[in-house]
Amino acid sequence: MGNCLGSEEAELEAVKNVGRHGQTQAPARALPMAAPEPDPSMSSSSGHPSSRSPGSSMSSIATTRSGSSSSSLAAYPEGRILEAPNLRVFTFAELRSATRNFKPDTVLGEGGFGRVYKGWVDERTMNPTRSGIGMVVAVKKLNPESVQGLQEWQSEVNFLGRLSHPNLVRLLGYCVEDRELLLVYEFMPKGNLENHLFRKGGAFEPIPWNLRLRIAIGAARGLAFLHSSERQIIYRDFKASNILLDTNYNAKLSDFGLAKHGPTGGDSHVTTRVMGTYGYAAPEYVATGHLYVKSDVWAFGVVLLEMLTGLRALDTGRPAQQHNLVDWAKPHLADRRKLARLVDPRLEGQYPSKAALQAAQLSLRCLEGDPRSRPSMAEVVAALEEIEQIKVRPKGGGAPREERRGATARRARGPAGPAGRGAATTTTPRLQV
Repeated sequence: MGNCLGSEEAELEAVKNVGRHGQTQAPARALPMAAPEPDPSMSSSSGHPSSRSPGSSMSSIATTRSGSSSSSLAAYPEGRILEAPNLRVFTFAELRSATRNFKPDTVLGEGGFGRVYKGWVDERTMNPTRSGIGMVVAVKKLNPESVQGLQEWQSEVNFLGRLSHPNLVRLLGYCVEDRELLLVYEFMPKGNLENHLFRKGGAFEPIPWNLRLRIAIGAARGLAFLHSSERQIIYRDFKASNILLDTNYNAKLSDFGLAKHGPTGGDSHVTTRVMGTYGYAAPEYVATGHLYVKSDVWAFGVVLLEMLTGLRALDTGRPAQQHNLVDWAKPHLADRRKLARLVDPRLEGQYPSKAALQAAQLSLRCLEGDPRSRPSMAEVVAALEEIEQIKVRPKGGGAPREERRGATARRARGPAGPAGRGAATTTTPRLQV
């Protein structure tokens, strides 16, 4: 995780909220953000939120005009933008029951907003159920001592509550009661990309090349969808920890607390206080506070570089000249020979060198200093899909290297099943795609 860049004045009016039982609620404090949260494991389920309307309890939630009528959304038929959030309103008692009174052993993760708990609800009614019964959800609960608060909570509901796309995590509901602010998401069993890229140990196996590409494509599609709406949405916090993975390693963007509408009226950017994470924020944004849609493209380039190298965007544990991955790696990305020394060694050479070079060159394009020179996210998606088609080719022709390795392993096992101790084995476990 990088460090937070700063804070922004509340853009939404902190009006009083009326809770589920009619009590008038004082607004939570809108304070500067602390280090962004290492987004919890959240995720995929087949349940649908209740059709119950938020009603008066969400009087402070904006219902800005939908961009779903925009012709630019035609390229994303699987995604849509609702006129207003359509979320289940939970009581605090319901979420306390779903998480077994927020028991410590249900904690999935913890970040700047607060802890995230694993809970269980009925798939049809969304009512709390006993542990292990029904649909798993992730419940994010505001820490009273947190420096985040109402503004980030409202932004999450305003944006994620209205967006529907296969590559965005689903927000199922919320709770605002007394000074308690909670959000309920679908549960993502495989956690976040950051853990899979950088955590050591048996719990996180190295991600093979083809799966890394599939994850990158899914995340890119999510960003492209946000940018395609009539009033573009700038995500503003794209990083590996905010890319969550479902059971099949499908990527979904999470945590919309910093999301912001893009420029209007022919303007090229919006001006705002700098927020986000060091190492991922675009240089023009850090320097001037000018936020462009293509500031997200820069952040995507950083994450693509992380996926290519297996190195964090910022790491003070590396030699001084290597602390900032982008600054250090940029001069080597266009040279095939130098690039080979940068590629994640955990891939063990099992990737097409041509594909790696094209991915590195795409990352370079995303990391252009001038935002106007960066590709759109739609162009990034198209480029990644082309790279995905490149397969490893053995020297001298014949079957791709992956097929030849599989045939060799089958011969080693023989027709009677697994080979004995003398048979060749692989030293690194591989994920099944």
